[in-house]
Amino acid sequence: MSVAVPDATSVPADAPLIELDRASVVRSQVRVLHELSLRIALGQHTAILGPNGCGKSSFIKLITRELYPLARAGEEAPVRVLGHSRWQVDRLRNQLGIVTGDLSVNLADMPGLDVERAVLSGFFASYVVPPHREVSEAMRDRAREALQLAQALPLLQRPYAELSAGETRRVLIARALVNRPQALLLDEPSTGLDLIARQHLLTTMRGLARQGITLVLATHHIEEIVPEIERVILLRGGHVYADGGRAELLADAPLSAVFGGPVRVRRDGAIYSASAAAE
Repeated sequence: MSVAVPDATSVPADAPLIELDRASVVRSQVRVLHELSLRIALGQHTAILGPNGCGKSSFIKLITRELYPLARAGEEAPVRVLGHSRWQVDRLRNQLGIVTGDLSVNLADMPGLDVERAVLSGFFASYVVPPHREVSEAMRDRAREALQLAQALPLLQRPYAELSAGETRRVLIARALVNRPQALLLDEPSTGLDLIARQHLLTTMRGLARQGITLVLATHHIEEIVPEIERVILLRGGHVYADGGRAELLADAPLSAVFGGPVRVRRDGAIYSASAAAE
C-alpha cells in the first residue's frame, strides 16, 4: 500500500515547525541523541547550543531526513515536521532551507559549477541541475531574488569553487532561500569566517528573521545567537540539558555546566559573548 506524502498545500495552518517525542538516533552503534522531546513553533527563532559532539549536527540531520530516529513499535512517529511524520525529501527541503558545511564541500566538488547553477540546484534538492530538468526563466528570477536577499547577487557568474568562505556562506543561504522556505536551518554557519564575514552573516540572519523566516541555529558560539533568537536549547551528551529564554540560559552557570568548564558570559545590549574563565 502506498503512503501519501505531504506537499506545501497540505501543511496544517497550526502545525509546529518541529515536534520531537522521545526521539533517539544511533550512529555507528553509538546513541548520539537520547529521547529528545521538544516542540518549535513556526516563527519561534531558536538556537541549539552546546559543545562539539553534543548532538547539534545530528539534530539538524534528523530534521532534514539525513538521519532517522529509532522506531518504536506501535507508537506514534517520534519526529514530525510541519505536522507530518512522512515527507519526500525534495518536498521537505522546499519547506526547510538548509545551510551546512557538508553541503558547501559537496558543491565545491562539482566541476564547472558557477554560483547561479549552485543556487538553481536548490530547486531540485541536488548538488547540480539534473540534465533532464529544464530551468525556467521564473527559476532564474527566483535565484537572483534569493542572491539579492543574501547580499550575494554580484557573485552570480563566479565559479563556486573560487569563492571565499564568507562568499560561499552567502551563496548557501541564497540556495536555501530559493524555494521561499518557511524556515532556515543553520548548522555552525560561521565556521571558517573572519570577523567581517561573520558580521555580514549575522546581519543577513537578522534581516531574514525580520522578514518572517524562522531561524533554527545549531552552534557552539553564543556570539552567533542574534537578538531575534529568543529561545535557547542547551544540549549535553545528546540530551536536552535546559530549554528556555536567552536571558536565563546565556549565563555563566548553565553554560559552564554544558561546556564542562568555567565560562564567563558578557553582554552588550542584546549581544552576548563568552570566553573560558580561569579555573
